[in-house]
Amino acid sequence: MFEVLGLDAQTEAVYREMLANPLEGVAQLCARLALAETTVRDCLDRLTDLQLLRSSRESPGTVRVIGPERALELVLRRQEEELLARQVELTRRRASAARDVAEYAHLRPNTVSGATERLVGLDAIQTKLEVLAEEVSRECLSVMPGAQSQPSLDASRPLDESALARGVSLLTLYQDSARNDPPTYAYARWMTERGGMVRTCPVLPPRLLVFDREVAVVPIDPANTRLGALCTREPGIVASLVALFEQTWQMAVPLGASEPQRAESGLTPAESELLKLLAAGMTDESAGKRLGLSLRTVRRQMAALMERLDASSRFEAGLKAAQRGWL
Repeated sequence: MFEVLGLDAQTEAVYREMLANPLEGVAQLCARLALAETTVRDCLDRLTDLQLLRSSRESPGTVRVIGPERALELVLRRQEEELLARQVELTRRRASAARDVAEYAHLRPNTVSGATERLVGLDAIQTKLEVLAEEVSRECLSVMPGAQSQPSLDASRPLDESALARGVSLLTLYQDSARNDPPTYAYARWMTERGGMVRTCPVLPPRLLVFDREVAVVPIDPANTRLGALCTREPGIVASLVALFEQTWQMAVPLGASEPQRAESGLTPAESELLKLLAAGMTDESAGKRLGLSLRTVRRQMAALMERLDASSRFEAGLKAAQRGWL
């Protein structure tokens, strides 16, 4: 109990002695406890601060000792008052902090507005994706245009592996050009070997992820996905993205299948799409970006198409392709 009163060993010894012999003075306490006078007086000061010693009304100039039961009651009451004061101060600080957060929230890059969260930077995106990957329970739809970087694939692997192990359906769309990118193709094969479904298509919508058809993540700027992303739970937006994914999925080809060719032209979907883009006036570079192809690959494929059409110019190739019904 004396520990609860906050007494050290020497102060406790003085207190016990005074309880047993309340009329003893400083000299007697020093003699009985073998303590120096300065030590005894420090202990008496400590007991007075704790209100365990009080002035005597019967013998002015002396003190009376408060019994341990009453002392314990006083200490507990004081601790309750201190705790209440700390709770009041904590409540005040929380309210102040809430006002500060509300005042400066617009300065923070990663903020929530309604059902949409703005994620700025790769770290913020990765952190959010890790949370969503842990929470997904049924299905994840992904659109991944272009070749995927090795760091991106490395970051996705443990998340995809965990989801597949839990029985989550992973449906992923890559561009046809991914078949010619060894890291992306190897990753796609790795997914299909573990039960994921992968298809490819010549042209894809911008990158997107949909978790359980309830949460969607899309880039702030599709041209530069490193800038950040928007994570939304707005039902209308999510439903529209799911519909876009399903339409593209129906036109895509399973990864293990060879690219189909149009019977009348012998063109693959990628070649047909390239002709359409160039006939629409796109430059080689722009068409390459849409198809996820390098400029060199676009020019090589276009040269092969011009040869098949027996055309000496892009303009002539467009006319002959239209005449043959390839466009």
